[in-house]
Amino acid sequence: MSTSTSPLAWGIIGTGAIAHTFARGLAKSRTGKLAAVGSRQQESADKFAQEFGTVTAHGSYEKLLADPAVQAVYISTPHPQHAEWCIKAARAKKHILCEKPLTLNHAEAMVVAEAARENGVFLMEAFMYRFHPQTARLIELIHSGVIGQVSVIQATFSFRAGFNAEGRLFKNELGGGGILDVGCYTTSISRLIAGAAQGQPFANPTKINGFAHLHPDTGTDLFAVASAQFPGGILAQLATGVGLNQRNGVQIFGTEGSLDLPTPYLMAREGGATSIFLNRAGAAKPEEIVIKTDEYLYALEADSVGDALAQGQLESPHMTVADTLGNMAALDAWRASAGLVYKSEKPEFSFPTVSREPLGKRADAPMRYGNIAGVGLPVSRLILGCDNQDCIAHGAAIFDDFFERGGNAFDTAYIYGGGKQERILGRWIGQRGIRSQVAVVVKGAHTPLCTPEHLDSQFRESLDRLQTDYADVYMMHRDNLKIPVGEFVDLLNEHHYAGRIKAFGGSNWTLDRLQEANAYAEKKGLQKFTCVSNNFSLARMVAPVWNDCISATDPLFKKWIAESGIALLAWSSQARGFFTDRAHPDRKEDAELVRCWYSDDNFQRRERAIELAGKKGVQPINIALAYVLNQPFTAFALVGPRVIAETVSTLKGLPVTLTPEELSWLNLEEEGDGSASEVLVDAGSASAGD
Repeated sequence: MSTSTSPLAWGIIGTGAIAHTFARGLAKSRTGKLAAVGSRQQESADKFAQEFGTVTAHGSYEKLLADPAVQAVYISTPHPQHAEWCIKAARAKKHILCEKPLTLNHAEAMVVAEAARENGVFLMEAFMYRFHPQTARLIELIHSGVIGQVSVIQATFSFRAGFNAEGRLFKNELGGGGILDVGCYTTSISRLIAGAAQGQPFANPTKINGFAHLHPDTGTDLFAVASAQFPGGILAQLATGVGLNQRNGVQIFGTEGSLDLPTPYLMAREGGATSIFLNRAGAAKPEEIVIKTDEYLYALEADSVGDALAQGQLESPHMTVADTLGNMAALDAWRASAGLVYKSEKPEFSFPTVSREPLGKRADAPMRYGNIAGVGLPVSRLILGCDNQDCIAHGAAIFDDFFERGGNAFDTAYIYGGGKQERILGRWIGQRGIRSQVAVVVKGAHTPLCTPEHLDSQFRESLDRLQTDYADVYMMHRDNLKIPVGEFVDLLNEHHYAGRIKAFGGSNWTLDRLQEANAYAEKKGLQKFTCVSNNFSLARMVAPVWNDCISATDPLFKKWIAESGIALLAWSSQARGFFTDRAHPDRKEDAELVRCWYSDDNFQRRERAIELAGKKGVQPINIALAYVLNQPFTAFALVGPRVIAETVSTLKGLPVTLTPEELSWLNLEEEGDGSASEVLVDAGSASAGD
């Protein structure tokens, strides 16, 4: 990263009111200068450029991004356009300051964050209040304990604008309403305060209950309120609106007093004095704390970008990407609770990719592939579990990213979300037109409805939800020992020969039952089980994660898988976070992790994974994944990333190769002194890669 002392050359995308405000502030910046402006109309760009002096005027956003003189861009378009132009700016290697909210929702924000990371550019959401000395003084007061333990935060930002159904403040297609436009400030500052109260940069709410008055014509919120609960017992009351004047400000109540901020968001734009009022318990009157600065508010924001870049940083410590992602998730929760869903987020909407570019596999896609007998196309060794996507926006963002990285296999089940996840996946596949390019794993017949009759009816309903005529793989989600195995084999073959199932198998089936099923099929000349989906991971499953769960990690099971040529689809392949910082003998807050994975032998495996990860230059979780994928049989890992960052970290395990000696050593099967150095055959085996 350059540490040049030359002014940072800025380009502005958009010529609206906030663009003018930023440009006036930038003129007072000590680190940057305005070099260019881009508009969809040349006339608008020319007019803007004339107002601000020697500035290049571009008649399109694309031309501005292609301008080699521009180093950083300020994006001031309406909310729904933020994600597209952030991504295009990142790919053009321009540093990014984007108006709040960063995107329309958290799903889009994940995609933007990953685009910035991959392209090595600065990214920040433009919450200018974060850089004013008043905010720094507020944090100092909270850290000092002058009001005791912070207990309740009240934050309001609301105004009444004249209603215009086509204006950006009200139009649904432009992300209108108060929650996104100014409610984002109330959410942001309360998260900042709740975090400061616990010695952290920010805190994310554990629960949000929101309400909104929606306009009957546009469906956007005229005014809204929310209650938020934070770790440490802190509560927040949030209020916002674009159709109602309210008493704006922030009040913070602690056990020993309170703080009152009359102007928490829009301090003096051109410098001057602002005040915080401290009410000490028992004091006769408030104490006024005056904060003075000669710097322009938006110059402070621009300088935060310039200062970070001068120090080789791609984020500002005062407004990190993680902070933005947390704020977007909180706003999503507020909107969902209040019933505000934008038209573009609804399942029936023809949703494009976040980048607005056609979906396709990237040239540098890191995926590896294997074969499942009967499927007919190479299957990605990572199979994406589709039980964590709660809406089409989130699902599409995760699925698009996985597909672009070479992932083509998706695992779902009849019971997931009462059918929601199957519908989301089916809608995405249909919208993208990629049915022949992906392998869909469908599961059904879960206990207690594990009978041939329920299998048949559930499977047909799953196909309907998925909007497809066939399953690439069908897995019985459980077994029912009371039913003769032949009844299941006969029914599965019926669907197979009808073209509705390409390959089938059992999830959480015992070895004896699998052998019995395939012996029956062979005797009758029928299609056999060609895959099994049981638990398989480096960590031994101490107790079943769910009832009737079965592992395939014992030696006899592994031997049969290898000799039969059956494919293993391993669930909880990374032991549900046991190889991350979530697990430690002294950390017991995750009850499921403790119950299912905590044991002396597993912590030995974990320590060895940590040791080997250090030698190979990866993370322990990558070693855990490599353990599954480097077995002497065909194994696929079911993974369930909730955010794109988890997909990215998981993929780092794909190129890691493990020798048979390393596999044995990790699983406590070796002879010797128990050190990683003893099992590393040569220097080459200590690095990631084939």
